[in-house]
Amino acid sequence: MMNLYQLTTFVTVISEGSMTAAADKLYLTQPAVSQQIRNLEEDLGVDLLVRGVRQIKPTPQGEVLYEHARKILQLSQQAEIAIKSIGAELKGQIRIGTLNSIGLHIMSPLMGRFMRHNPDLQIKVDYRSGEELVRNFKKGQFDVLVLPEINEEFGIDLEGVEGKFLLKEEMWLVVSGKETDAPAQISASELGKFPLVNFVDEFPGFNKKIAKIMESHNIKAKPIFESSNVGTLKRVIESGLGWGFLPAHSIRKQVRAGRLNHVHIKEFHYEIDMTYYYRKNSETKKLAEILYQTIATQEKA
Repeated sequence: MMNLYQLTTFVTVISEGSMTAAADKLYLTQPAVSQQIRNLEEDLGVDLLVRGVRQIKPTPQGEVLYEHARKILQLSQQAEIAIKSIGAELKGQIRIGTLNSIGLHIMSPLMGRFMRHNPDLQIKVDYRSGEELVRNFKKGQFDVLVLPEINEEFGIDLEGVEGKFLLKEEMWLVVSGKETDAPAQISASELGKFPLVNFVDEFPGFNKKIAKIMESHNIKAKPIFESSNVGTLKRVIESGLGWGFLPAHSIRKQVRAGRLNHVHIKEFHYEIDMTYYYRKNSETKKLAEILYQTIATQEKA
């Protein structure tokens, strides 16, 4: 019989695209993940995955299970969140600073459910650049920051704060799914051959590394379009106007649906810890910790 543990593993394998990536995200060994999938297939009497060389894809039966499993896990998570938040009787105000791409794809789906069971709770979410968010956090304008690891990405140190890991974020090079002849993999030296759009402001550490790589290969191509809005860039890339790097968390749905294609770069892989920051000694500490548990639970589903 299927259980939530198996469904979580199956959904993670599909969303991550491989057994190895799913094992890393779930803190399991790759054989343990494979065994869970085999057990699930044996229980249902069907093959759920097409095991390719580079990527795993669901069979037709797997696609059906994937959609239902996501709903089941979401409902289970919603029940857990509702029970915890009702019991906590949350009150007061908490001010959260984060990036636009993080807010849209991590924070927004959660806020409505969280606040529905806590009518005396006020949450304010503000989107700005990372450097500005940190400056305002130091001035006391935010209680919580949800950002890429601050020192690594922005070169800034924060004192007197608790930083808790949320998830691994990657930057993926993507191209429109309409470009059926687009290669699955390129070398870094080939980046100048394609029209590039640029995601600015949100990941300066990443942008510096890409600029350094392009400089090392003497690539002088200028981006044809720039924006700090991930939704705008997705539409530009989907339309076929250019290639671009975007946070994986914000485009997995489009990649799974075939609207975008993920192009791997042989010599380059970028990932960073998304981190939840709050003050160790603050009136909002308890509320901040409950909110963290809620977001972290959501990301494991």
